[in-house]
Amino acid sequence: MTSSYLTLTPAQKQALDSGFASAFGGEPTRYFSAPGRTEIGGNHTDHQRGRVLAAAVNLDTRAAVRPNGTSTVRILSKGYPMSVVDLTQLTPQENEINATPALIRGVCARFAQLGCQVGGFDAYCESTVLPGSGLSSSAAYEVLIGTIVNHLFFEGKATQPEIAQIGQYAENVFFGKPCGLMDQMASAVGNLVTIDFFHKDHPVIEPVDFDFSACGHALCIIDSRASHADLTDEYAAVPGEIKAVAKCMGREVLTQIDEADFYGKLPELRKACGDRAVMRCIHFYQENARVPRQVEALRSGDFDTFLRLIKESGYSSYMYLQNVIPAGYTSHQDVAVSLALCDHYLQGRGAYRVHGGGFAGTVQAFVPFDLLDSFRSGIDAALGEGACHVLSIRPQGGVEAFPQE
Repeated sequence: MTSSYLTLTPAQKQALDSGFASAFGGEPTRYFSAPGRTEIGGNHTDHQRGRVLAAAVNLDTRAAVRPNGTSTVRILSKGYPMSVVDLTQLTPQENEINATPALIRGVCARFAQLGCQVGGFDAYCESTVLPGSGLSSSAAYEVLIGTIVNHLFFEGKATQPEIAQIGQYAENVFFGKPCGLMDQMASAVGNLVTIDFFHKDHPVIEPVDFDFSACGHALCIIDSRASHADLTDEYAAVPGEIKAVAKCMGREVLTQIDEADFYGKLPELRKACGDRAVMRCIHFYQENARVPRQVEALRSGDFDTFLRLIKESGYSSYMYLQNVIPAGYTSHQDVAVSLALCDHYLQGRGAYRVHGGGFAGTVQAFVPFDLLDSFRSGIDAALGEGACHVLSIRPQGGVEAFPQE
């Protein structure tokens, strides 16, 4: 599906080598990289085993690595304290919930469950996928750790989709976040893909061959500069409320429930689960049906229809899913302001929508080339320099990286 390796520039190698030597002494023996991701279609559909359209992007987390012959993993990410994980303890640790060591321990634990003899290693990491950027730095990190373990200790036996599932396991079970699988899958497999998660152990992944720049538009991510802190409950409430509706109908997720049956039970569901939960389900049914239409529009070259569907996704997320403004927030509505700025500077052209989990983080925009300079300068003036990122799609997912010769 994608290239199995990536080339490091001399500057990237030098930065990694220098950081590794300062942290651990000596030189690394191997290098690895995992990209951030952008969700293009399927806002909050993955945790209901629905459909998504997603892509790896040209921002990544990369690492210089060396096995250390012990039962300890030591990982230093630039700008953060070193994470040290004892591999003789591969069960969730209460004091690591919502902390980086939980992700490392969870990935290693899952590999061990699959029969891998995980050993200790040292790694120094640098990332252009900034935390809170909405490009899923946590998934890139999980996929990076999984790719390292897979190559060092498992002979590359785990497929890229399996590495994504291992990352989700670490985040769900060890880190304590009930995320879906889209972020890890997009980072692991690379390129632009559509994924159907209905069969949770065997998601159907199809490449989508399309070049956005060929249609005269730039793919932009706008950092709202909002903090994710204290919003864990808001994020958890989205899948929690939707799953409560599914449970009322005797199922685990909405993809197991016919839309007509859902509407037929609406009066009872409103009483049992509340109106916000019902509205979020309405978003799911509409959004899940929208993804294959987006894919078909791209494959047929109908970019105008694709842009219209992006706008519809944004409206649905705002009105029905309600993941733009956290409950009760009045003085801080950062994502809403970011959407309003996109509306203003796009002048009725292109498309924009809330991106990823919502509430904080980012907005996605497809910006015509002739508006890009004014759009970016307007966004940066309002939100701060560097708030608007122009991205491209990366063909590779989580891979080993090799220095240029």
